[in-house]
Amino acid sequence: MKYVFVIARVLLGLVFTVFGLNAFLHFFPNPPVPGVAGQFMGALLGSHYYVIAFGTQLIGGVLLLSNRYVPLALTLLGPVIVNILSFHIFLSSENPVPAIVVTLLWFVVFSRVRSAFAGLFVAKAFEVEAGGPAEAVSAA
Repeated sequence: MKYVFVIARVLLGLVFTVFGLNAFLHFFPNPPVPGVAGQFMGALLGSHYYVIAFGTQLIGGVLLLSNRYVPLALTLLGPVIVNILSFHIFLSSENPVPAIVVTLLWFVVFSRVRSAFAGLFVAKAFEVEAGGPAEAVSAA
């Protein structure tokens, strides 16, 4: 199972590093996208919002490839994957297979480092101790 995790991490890192770099270096041709999907892509490019979106992909991909801060990389890439899936569900349903593969790879990597996210899945709210910093702020 360790090899499956490594393969998934490297593949996910390669996908996001390559496509993140492609937004800045343009080494893959980008054919025009028709319809609402094309309008969306035009808005991303025209507003330079793509710098944030593809920069996040690039940073997450490099972190996965370097095997450093993998939970941080997954945290950065999670919303990106949600946007990719949403794009393919709502705007362009031509070829959703790469989005599904990337999502599955993300879950494989997540399953290996899920203990780093354990604090996010706690149902009980955090309790402030008496005399702590929160009480001092509210008393002021």
